[in-house]
Amino acid sequence: MANTKSAKKMVRKIATRTLVNKMRRSKVRTSVRKAEEAIASGDKALAQEALKAAQPELMRGAQKGAFNRKQAARKISRLTKRIINIAS
Repeated sequence: MANTKSAKKMVRKIATRTLVNKMRRSKVRTSVRKAEEAIASGDKALAQEALKAAQPELMRGAQKGAFNRKQAARKISRLTKRIINIAS
């Protein structure tokens, strides 16, 4: 348990940051899931729109430290590749 005043403040800050990061990760997962569902449906236009919505969420989450920047880039790259390979 935290003893000093600064340690107690850090515990509060960490709890707040954890909540914010959880919300960010949840938002990103939802947008990625929507993109994957659009890809699975085979509709290229819908998939591109879903990726266009997911990409800023991914990069914002990475920039804010919710997860690694390279992980976000990898997800975007793989989703883009899957959309390109949809038979048009």
